[in-house]
Amino acid sequence: MYFEILRPYLIMLCSFRYARILIGFCWFVAAMAIYLSIWVAPSDFQQGENYRIIYVHVPAAWMSLLIYIAMALSSVLFLLTKHPLFQLFSKSGAKIGALFTLFTLLTGGFWGKPMWGTFWVWDARLTSVLILFFIYLGALRFQQFSADVASIFICIGLINIPIIKFSVNWWNTLHQPSSISQFGTSIHISMLIPILLILTSFFCLSGIFFILETRQIILSFSSFSVKSQINPQNNNRKQVFFRQTIDQAKAPK
Repeated sequence: MYFEILRPYLIMLCSFRYARILIGFCWFVAAMAIYLSIWVAPSDFQQGENYRIIYVHVPAAWMSLLIYIAMALSSVLFLLTKHPLFQLFSKSGAKIGALFTLFTLLTGGFWGKPMWGTFWVWDARLTSVLILFFIYLGALRFQQFSADVASIFICIGLINIPIIKFSVNWWNTLHQPSSISQFGTSIHISMLIPILLILTSFFCLSGIFFILETRQIILSFSSFSVKSQINPQNNNRKQVFFRQTIDQAKAPK
């Protein structure tokens, strides 16, 4: 199967043209979100000012789940098509997702200390998110050995996503049930808007990280290709992978 938009040269061209726009939009949305979350949103009558950490904790938790779903979809497409750029998408997604998951765990600990009296408890939600972080690390490790094995591992790890989502409903946990669902929200609009804005800025930030990571990988492969042309006898594994990547990506329909 062939996808015109997945040609490496087209990805490099589009990312060069639109990266600055994405960065500017990310800064603008983040500035609006910070202003609304600190100076406009009211204080919580139970948690006081400590609750404001949810404006970064909740969007980061959402991003850790959404990135994994996108990474699993990319892994499925790689298994079906063997297109090398789908593998690169999964590898980049694993790094970004691990970052957001770690940030979720850290902010959750700082939120839990004043609320629960401790940074960590073996709560169902906390434990399942910690498992997600290890799955991200495992995916990165498997990527170093076999793309097929890593893709299968990522697809199997998708089982943990509904466990994280419904853990507060299935078990007695310290976390409250979700305040936002398909049936509406119990969060006041003055608190909901900053959360959605920060989520948008995290989307943009993920896109920026993804663009930088993908461009770095493509450029690194290109440098190995140039070296192989200068010294054909230096035919290491990374050079072979690069040639296979370019041949598959530029193969005619």
